[in-house]
Amino acid sequence: MDRYAVVGHPISHSKSPQIHAAFARQTRQAMTYEALLAPLDGFATTVHAFRHALGRGMNVTVPFKLEAHDIATELTGRARSAGAVNTLVFGPQDTILGDNTDGAGLVRDVTNNLGYPLGDRRVLLLGAGGAARGTILPILGEHPACLVIANRTVARAEALVDQFASSLPAAPVTASPFGSLAGHKFDVVINATAASLTDQAPDLPPELYAPGALAYDMMYGKGDTPFLAAARRDGATGLADGLGMLVEQAAESFWLWRGVRPQTKPVLEALRAGRAP
Repeated sequence: MDRYAVVGHPISHSKSPQIHAAFARQTRQAMTYEALLAPLDGFATTVHAFRHALGRGMNVTVPFKLEAHDIATELTGRARSAGAVNTLVFGPQDTILGDNTDGAGLVRDVTNNLGYPLGDRRVLLLGAGGAARGTILPILGEHPACLVIANRTVARAEALVDQFASSLPAAPVTASPFGSLAGHKFDVVINATAASLTDQAPDLPPELYAPGALAYDMMYGKGDTPFLAAARRDGATGLADGLGMLVEQAAESFWLWRGVRPQTKPVLEALRAGRAP
């Protein structure tokens, strides 16, 4: 049996073992998947011990995604652009491929599961931290009409814009403080800030949502977050949390490891119903 794991601190809350066990049953893959609690000062030691015990790959969650980026011997383009890694693939001769599947999971959830194509759409990304950074390249790959990165500290958003403008000169990316969004409307608004962790909503101007717009909160498991409640009041038609992103990024990792893409719909439906997938 090939061994895989998710590593983090804390880790007991992780749904990844359930998700990957369901994927393995569905695709008839001979593999196991476990959750590993790494000491805060022992991430690299935990990874190398798992690999030497014939581990084939790992998912990485908070707070180790930056450290995972540093121990990878090879990075995908989306991992380089994100500056963080959530998936490790152990190769021959001590090689470690680092990838970031978070943005791909977000895009697949928005476009496939929720039915909101991003091509030629006006997209607003709230936040300029690690969660936002990992989504930018996959979003741009869908060719939106524009991508506005808004942050309370606009300098951080401008730094991201400069990074992607230099690597993708034709990219339709701009930066904005929250207050300067007044008078603009968007088809998709993605909350990548930490506001929902503290039961708050970003301080946004009213009338931000175009007719039929989607409001998407990367946070999941907190029900109707303040961001989603505010979006509903402001006229957003579609409302979604990040559970679908979690399942879709897991499917992307599974495909990297096994070369098989599992069906995500039954797993997501089970999780939303509070059942084991």
